[in-house]
Amino acid sequence: MIMNVKSRGGPSRMLRLVRWLAGRNALRRPVDRIEGAFLVVLSAAFLVAMTVASILAAHTYQSQRAASAGLRPALAILLQAGPPYGSLGRFGQAKARWRDPQGGEQVGVLTTVTTPGITGTAADTRMPIWLNRSDQPVAPPAGPVAMIVYALAVGAAAAGGAAIALLIVYTLCRLALDRRRLAAWESAWSLTGPRWTTRR
Repeated sequence: MIMNVKSRGGPSRMLRLVRWLAGRNALRRPVDRIEGAFLVVLSAAFLVAMTVASILAAHTYQSQRAASAGLRPALAILLQAGPPYGSLGRFGQAKARWRDPQGGEQVGVLTTVTTPGITGTAADTRMPIWLNRSDQPVAPPAGPVAMIVYALAVGAAAAGGAAIALLIVYTLCRLALDRRRLAAWESAWSLTGPRWTTRR
């Protein structure tokens, strides 16, 4: 008996929705049906936006993981002193050397972006760095927690933007429909108002 009630819950709700939108209720005006249909469309659009936001968050996380998977740690030796602490807010760099996977030695430039620890560091200091597939220094990869937080932030921003846009669209539609309702009320009152006043 309980199973039958549950199975009938979904179709009955759909029937109520259809009757609410297309029913022949005399109290429901065409403008009310338009608003109901518009709400259904906006609700469907919101569900689609939530799905797209979830896919975007998952894609962002996978992209971060793929990018970090192509990096490998290495050890560099500074050939010159790093930028002083007074230049922490600016872009600084220092020349360094490191070994590639084949055992060869490479010389390049480390920056405060790829290697933040070079600030205020003396020459001949060993610094841990991260190299890409071209054996060039890059910024350290984010941790798993940071990746998840960033992916969730991207998804939440997309979902929030879609929700705000749909809310603005609904507000504008509601204002336009309210104007039509007021115009219809004024038109109806212009016909019935004089009759009531003459009866009094």
